[in-house]
Amino acid sequence: MQVCFIGLGAMGYPMAGHLQEKGFALSVYNRSGAKAAQWSEQYGRGASDSLAAAVAGVEVVALCLGADEDVREVLTGPQGVFALMPVGGVIVDHTTTSAALAREMAVLAADYGHSFIDAPVSGGQAGAVNGRLTVMAGGDASAFARVETVLAAYAARYQLLGPAGSGQLAKMVNQICIAGLVQGLAEGMHFGAQAGLDMAAVVDVIGAGAAQSWQMDNRAKTMLAGEFDFGFAVDWMRKDLGYVLDEARQRKLSLPVTALVDQFYAQVQNLNGGRYDTSSLLLALQQGAKKA
Repeated sequence: MQVCFIGLGAMGYPMAGHLQEKGFALSVYNRSGAKAAQWSEQYGRGASDSLAAAVAGVEVVALCLGADEDVREVLTGPQGVFALMPVGGVIVDHTTTSAALAREMAVLAADYGHSFIDAPVSGGQAGAVNGRLTVMAGGDASAFARVETVLAAYAARYQLLGPAGSGQLAKMVNQICIAGLVQGLAEGMHFGAQAGLDMAAVVDVIGAGAAQSWQMDNRAKTMLAGEFDFGFAVDWMRKDLGYVLDEARQRKLSLPVTALVDQFYAQVQNLNGGRYDTSSLLLALQQGAKKA
């Protein structure tokens, strides 16, 4: 299967690497030449110097970019993927975008004779590096079946959840759940530390009970150490929560905890923490305690 991977950022870089290591007939493209050169040196396959060259003759295009506007820029227009790739292809978008963008791209893809799968991922940079991502997908079942071998190269779990946009809606559910959980963990760590407890011991014991979570297992110790350089950044989480809150407003839904945590992340950004990982919610609490 001829596959093109577009976007060699923190997630896309190792995802494309897994495709190369699994023996796919692969082309890669990145808008930043420096990152493409680094990937080529590491994986021993030259990156394409243009989008047209990257998608020539391919059956599947997978992309992992930043936001709605990036996906629209790469896919649409006379020099976009839809126009350049051979008719009958499948585009798999691993970018976290709005559901509206996914539906729009699905319609445009069909106009060009292609299929579009919105397929955001969860698992963070570690999941991408280890090939253990979870993929939530929306789109046509037959198109999804065509790309399952591609997804299996870097995902431990992948599932079609409904028509176009369903993958992005599922990713919103994922981010809603994470946001509330991380805030609860941050408040627990902050409360215990302020109360004078040995928090390493506290985490050890409560982590064996009902309070246990992936976030506690993987982030509690680093939070207590003041280390916040472990993957998914606050800036990206706020982008994702923006999509969540926009969708909720359109559906006249109230998400009070999510809206509140989004503002706490804004406080972290104001502390120059936009590139810290999402467990840095603890910083906003600590800063508030200092002011008090």
